[in-house]
Amino acid sequence: MNSPVPEPIPPCPNCAKPVAMCICDRVEPADTRLRIVILQHPQENDAVLGTARLVTLTLPKAEIRVGLSWASLDHAVGLTDTNRERWAVLAGVKLGVAIPEEARKQPVIVIDRKGRMRDLKRHGLDGIIVLDGTWSQAKTLWWRNAWLLKLPRIVLKPREPSMYGKLRNEPRREYVSTLEAIADTLPALGESEELRTSLRRLLRTLLQRARDADQPLATADISTRLGSEIP
Repeated sequence: MNSPVPEPIPPCPNCAKPVAMCICDRVEPADTRLRIVILQHPQENDAVLGTARLVTLTLPKAEIRVGLSWASLDHAVGLTDTNRERWAVLAGVKLGVAIPEEARKQPVIVIDRKGRMRDLKRHGLDGIIVLDGTWSQAKTLWWRNAWLLKLPRIVLKPREPSMYGKLRNEPRREYVSTLEAIADTLPALGESEELRTSLRRLLRTLLQRARDADQPLATADISTRLGSEIP
C-alpha cells in the first residue's frame, strides 16, 4: 500500500517564501522620503526568488501593483493629479537619444525624453516606478503602458555584478535584480546609503538560504540592465 503524499508546506504568509527560505527574521524596516511603486508582471508574482517583496518588507513607502496595464500614472500610483515631472521610471527602455559622455560615467542619472540630464537638487522626485519581472516581462509592461514614455527615466550603471551572478553560470555585470537596482538607485536620489547596505544584506541572506535548501536559481528576476535598453 502506497504511503499518503504529504501535504505541501505553505509558504511564509509574510515574505511569501518557502519556510526554509523565510527571511523575516532579517528584515530591517527603514523609512524613505521617496515612494516606490513596483509594477509587477502577473507571472513574476509566483517567482520563488523574486525580490520585490523583500523591498516592500524593508521600505514602508514601497508597494507592489500586480498587472499588465494601468490607464495612467495616477491609476498606477493610486493618486490624483500626480505631477509626472516628479516621478521617474526605472526600467529597461530604449532611450533613442545620445547620453552625454560625462553622464555615462555616473552610476545613476535621470534624463528626460530628449536625453537632457535632470538637476536633482533643483528638480527632485516624489517617487519612482519600477518594472518587475524577467527581461521579456518588463518589456511587455513597458509597451503596454504608454504613459511611461512621458516620465523622466532613470539610467542605472550597477556598482557591481548581481549577487545572483555568483551562483549562475553566465553572470553579466549589466543584469541585476529588482532589489539591487532599487538599492543602487536610492542613494543617488538622496536616500541613505545604509538603505542600500540593508537591502543587499537581505538579498544575500535569501540567496544563501535558497542554496542551503537546494532551491534552483533560474527564476531570478533579472529585469534591469545597464544602459536601460530594450531592443
